[in-house]
Formats: sequence, structure tokens, C-alpha cells
Amino acid sequence: MSIKDIQLTTAEIAALWTTYMKCTAMDCFYQHFLIHMEDEAIRDILVQHADANTGWIQELKSIFEYEGFPVPKGFSSADVDLTAPPLFTDIFVLSFVYRGGQVTNEHFTSLLETVARADVLSFFEDSLAKSVKLYKSSLNLMLEKGVYDRPPKIPYPDRVGFVKENPSLIGQILGENRPLNVLELSELFFIIERNCIGLVLLKGFLQVVKDREVSDYLKKGKKLSEKQITAFNKIIMEDDAFPTYPVTMEVTNSTESPFSDKLLVFFITSSNAVGLSTMCHAITMSTRKDLGVQFAMFVTEILKFGSTGLDLFVRRGWMEEPPQKKK
Repeated sequence: MSIKDIQLTTAEIAALWTTYMKCTAMDCFYQHFLIHMEDEAIRDILVQHADANTGWIQELKSIFEYEGFPVPKGFSSADVDLTAPPLFTDIFVLSFVYRGGQVTNEHFTSLLETVARADVLSFFEDSLAKSVKLYKSSLNLMLEKGVYDRPPKIPYPDRVGFVKENPSLIGQILGENRPLNVLELSELFFIIERNCIGLVLLKGFLQVVKDREVSDYLKKGKKLSEKQITAFNKIIMEDDAFPTYPVTMEVTNSTESPFSDKLLVFFITSSNAVGLSTMCHAITMSTRKDLGVQFAMFVTEILKFGSTGLDLFVRRGWMEEPPQKKK
């Protein structure tokens, strides 16, 4: 049976549609960054990411057109002002690309197992391989420039241990008093790192946004990120581990927005959805009760913030309707 005879499934349409929306949004950021990038090494990495992203957009368009399926509107040149001054420093752009690579890897990985048609499967398989390669390049450059903040380290254990079925020991394992294990330290570190990068983005967006309602929404996001960074750094410090803070990642003094309000809200709500997923994953990786409570509390706050953003997006007429079955 040829591909032409196999109709796309709902899962495949969803995978293609969401990827197109995310890629067209990222394209706006890449265009702005490229115009102002001065660091040649970062520019080289940025060009590679931008070219790969453009290629993905074109491949997705081709699949939609082949199927006679409406190409989503997504984001376009109308959502980025290429005459606006730079909003972020070159070093932060590298951090943005690094974090974007993490999210893209997770995105392609999660969708790879939901598709089956040969051309769609090949698209996500090839895209994941390219994304991993690009992520490695951005990570290596961060290491070279000394701006990669490594996770905490611990002395190597001298033996393998097992949890015994003793009520007092179980209480110690699940209680608040035992030291953080490597699974928990890792989750805490990367939650803080993600929020630090998001915090710099939000500071930049707040500096240029003019719409009062959008500004209020972004301020709530900034407060939520700051709250997570403070809470989880406190736990790390109480465990006698060094707290983690963002490397020097600066916002310029520009007050002219290079991005549409629609793009800003979409980007933050999408990032919030990723944050929700990672927080839920952190819950599954932790056995300390105090951590579980903290993670669960933030899940509730993240959900509330996401609902506020979705409501704003819909009321402003920015929400592009996902494909659905006709009534």
C-alpha cells in the first residue's frame, strides 16, 4: 500500500500540527537573534539551528499540502519586527538555543512513538537525530565559554546499598531528614536552571511589552519562576549543597518589542506547559515527602497560571483552533 492510500491518523495530525506551531514561533526568535548576533561562534550555532528549523517548517508544509490539509497559520513575519534593537545579549541567546534544544529533543522524542505512517515517522526520526546533534553543539560551546552551570556533585559511594523493610528506616528514607539523593538533586537543579532562563526571558519581555493585560500576565509568570528558584535553592542549601543561580545572562536596555504580544503569550504558555510536565516528572523521581509536597503545590500554581494564559490567548482571538472532527 502506498503512502497516498494511508490517511493520517489523529495522532499524526496532532504531532504535525503542534510541531508546525512551535517551529514557526521559534523562527521569529531566530530571525531577531541573527540580525544582531556579533559573536561568530554563537552565530554559527544559531545559523545551524535556524536552518534546521526552516527545513522542518518546509517539510511539514509539504506533508500538509500533499494531504490537501490546510496549512496552519502559526507565526510569521507579522510577529517579529526585524528593525527592533536587540533585546538580549549574545550569551543569553546561546543559553536560549541550549534550552530550546532540550525542549525540542523532548518534543520529537515524545511524538516519535505516536506516529506510524512511513513518511511521518521518518520526519520525526530524522528531526530528532538532527536536533540532538545541534543540542550537542550548543552544549559544547557553553562549556567552551564557561557559561554552562554544572549540576551538583557528591562523593562517590563506596558500596551498593538497599532500603530495608524496617519502619524506622522507611520513615527516614521518605522523611525530610535524610540527604537528597542524586535523582532528587538532579531534578531540583534542572528545574532551577529552566526557571532561571525563563526568568531572563520574562524580564526582557516585560521591559518591552506595552499591553497592560499581557504585562500583568507576564508579571505573574516572573513571580512564579522566582518563587520556584527561591524554594528549591533553599532545599539544596539546607542539604549543604551549593545553590544554583543563572550564569550572567543579561537583557539589553531596549524598550522596543521585537515580538508581537501574541507570540509572547504563546511562548510563555507553551513554556509553562513544558514546566508542568517536568514538575510532574520530578514528583515521580522523589521519595522525600517534603519534596513531593513542594512539587505538588507548584503543579497547582503552574496549572492556574497556564489557565490564565489560555484564557487571555482565546479572548484576544489569538488561539488557532486545532484540527477537529466536523459535526
